[in-house]
Amino acid sequence: MNCKQNERINQVKESTLVVGIDIGSTTQYARAFDWRGIELDKVFKFSNSREGFDSFKRWMQWLQDKYKKSDVIVGIEPTGHYWFDLGAYLEDGGILLVMVNPYAVKQTKELDDNSQSKNDCKDPKVIAKLVIDGRYSAPYSPDGVYADLRIMTNNRRRLVRELNQIKNRIARWFAVYFPEYLEIFGDYESKSSMLLLKEACTPEAILALGAEGVNQIWRREKLRAVGIKRATSLCEAAKRSIGLKKGSLAAEIEMKMMLQDYEYKLTQLDYIMDEIERLCKQIPESEQLLAIKGIGLITVAGFLGEIGDVRRFESPKQIQKLAGLSLRENSSGKHKGQTTISKRGRSKLRAILFQAVIPLVAKNPEFRSLHKYYTTRQTNPLKKKQSIIAISCKLIRIFYAILKNNTVYDPQKMLSDIHRHPSAA
Repeated sequence: MNCKQNERINQVKESTLVVGIDIGSTTQYARAFDWRGIELDKVFKFSNSREGFDSFKRWMQWLQDKYKKSDVIVGIEPTGHYWFDLGAYLEDGGILLVMVNPYAVKQTKELDDNSQSKNDCKDPKVIAKLVIDGRYSAPYSPDGVYADLRIMTNNRRRLVRELNQIKNRIARWFAVYFPEYLEIFGDYESKSSMLLLKEACTPEAILALGAEGVNQIWRREKLRAVGIKRATSLCEAAKRSIGLKKGSLAAEIEMKMMLQDYEYKLTQLDYIMDEIERLCKQIPESEQLLAIKGIGLITVAGFLGEIGDVRRFESPKQIQKLAGLSLRENSSGKHKGQTTISKRGRSKLRAILFQAVIPLVAKNPEFRSLHKYYTTRQTNPLKKKQSIIAISCKLIRIFYAILKNNTVYDPQKMLSDIHRHPSAA
């Protein structure tokens, strides 16, 4: 018996007005129904603005008065970010907002008209009917420090992606215009290399400076790791370079622009990291998480930003389900299919956990022991990736206990999975 779905169904009473909305970038379409699924008015169209939201609220109030409905449930399909403003508006107005799974909308849209068509007027009805059937969930928007952490970690993720894009562009530039440069500087991001690239990056510019001119650039900054020997080798590489000679002026300008973008993104990233650290310090339990060897600031900040206040969960299994790590069985009759994870929920949370466990298994002795146990035990040994997923679930339970009970991490307690099965170790 699905008790939670029964509770959701019971929430839709005879006195409830159920409204389904198809969210758009500029325009929303709404349809209203009673608890039996009878439509109460024609399609209501409103804009994504304060005036549009106010008109939508008045429309719902008019329906409530006309049909004597005491409460309202508004259902949406959470596609994209266009629902954020409307969601906040309804929350401020004390109106219950729920979400239906976009996959459920896609699978049930043919029930009424036996047609695969999709339009702005049809979808609100499908959404409302799913709400009436109790097939919805309540959205959670983190508040306070948790909201800031979610935004900051998303910004960090974007900056890292943009930095990688710039690095790829720089690598392409070297491959085209000066492939021998990386033979002299294995790491073009070193301070000596970056100083030189800002003044001379093409083989022609290096040769124009000469070995002594290149060395002077480093001497001005009092760098000791490089000198005339490195400068001479660089000039020799420039002489024999097979790099493209055409468009060297434009190539030099391109490199300077990429270096400016690179340094600017690094400055932004440093600022974001400082803010993330400051925000994590506002959550006292985060220090206990960081005390675990192999757990870093990005893991803690990402986890807290994705789940919010851990006290809203009754058990760590709910977080496991939120991360899409709950097990899904594919069986029918005598056929026993392979058990896999659901991959439903917050993919970012799942990625944070997976990326956190990899260094844990490498650096943390107790997690390494657990991984070895899972993959070598006599009964039902796991594959390496399966073990990583199992340890991700273990990490959820550890984080949950520390955050909810403000306990200290205990390595021996963590290894209880092994101690429970000494014969299989």
